[in-house]
Amino acid sequence: MSSVFNVLLPIFALILVGFVCRRSNRLGPTAASEINRMVVWLCLPALLFTSTATATWEQIWHPGFVATFTLGTLAMFALTLALRWKKAGHFADASIDALSASYANTGYIGIPLCVMVLGNGGLEPALIASLLVVCVLFGLALVCIEVGLQSEARVHRIVFKVLVALAKNPLVISPILGACWAMTGTPLPAPAGKFLSLLGAATTPCALISLGLFLAQKQQGPREGTSLLVLIKLVAHPVLTWLLAYKVFDLPPLWAHSALLLSALPTGTGPFMLAEYYKREASVVSSTILVSTLGSLVTLSVCLYVINS
Repeated sequence: MSSVFNVLLPIFALILVGFVCRRSNRLGPTAASEINRMVVWLCLPALLFTSTATATWEQIWHPGFVATFTLGTLAMFALTLALRWKKAGHFADASIDALSASYANTGYIGIPLCVMVLGNGGLEPALIASLLVVCVLFGLALVCIEVGLQSEARVHRIVFKVLVALAKNPLVISPILGACWAMTGTPLPAPAGKFLSLLGAATTPCALISLGLFLAQKQQGPREGTSLLVLIKLVAHPVLTWLLAYKVFDLPPLWAHSALLLSALPTGTGPFMLAEYYKREASVVSSTILVSTLGSLVTLSVCLYVINS
């Protein structure tokens, strides 16, 4: 429990900083959106580019773990999308909700938690999971949102507009460019690497402060639909991953334990960033992030008990 608490406490502190700054008017009513735009256009693209540009095939190719984590995550996305599309009434909003129920906070919580619990060996699966979340899951959500925002009846026009929108999106372009750089085998120049590292390091604190700002000005408590998203993220996701890791793919202990821990993580800030970026209603998303982060104190502790038993 103490290791989980030590990782989660800084998250709440950063959210609280944003909340207090808005309530005390140290930051204005547009601060949440402006900080979020900085994350989407500068910080997160730098992090995505660096992650893919410096990754090697040997680091990311562990078929059993990749299949386990990807199948579990995409299953939660598809399940929530099906449940929320009818309820939300809009495919774009349902896509953001689906991302909220499947987007694990692998970067800020997953990496330090896996290292704390499993030692240095836990770093590699946590990094692979982070790449899968920010590239595969995030990319799929972007496609679904763009499809939902198009109103043309003709399929070819919808496809064209989606492709154009994705081609302009920094969150899609940056990992593609990073992968292209990685294929050259050339290391990043030191000044460029430092520049990208500084920008990327600002992603999590800025996103969490932006979330706190948003909660201070709009959020009054958990919104309708939050409970379903939290239950899917904190209960259904780790249960399915446990079945895949231990019963279906029979992963080695380190990789199975990592998959279970990473699937039980709370919702990260990615869905909130997209909701703000696309000007969609973000109250359910922000509430899901907050409630799932609190609830993960219990579910992660249960997973730690399972791992150690």
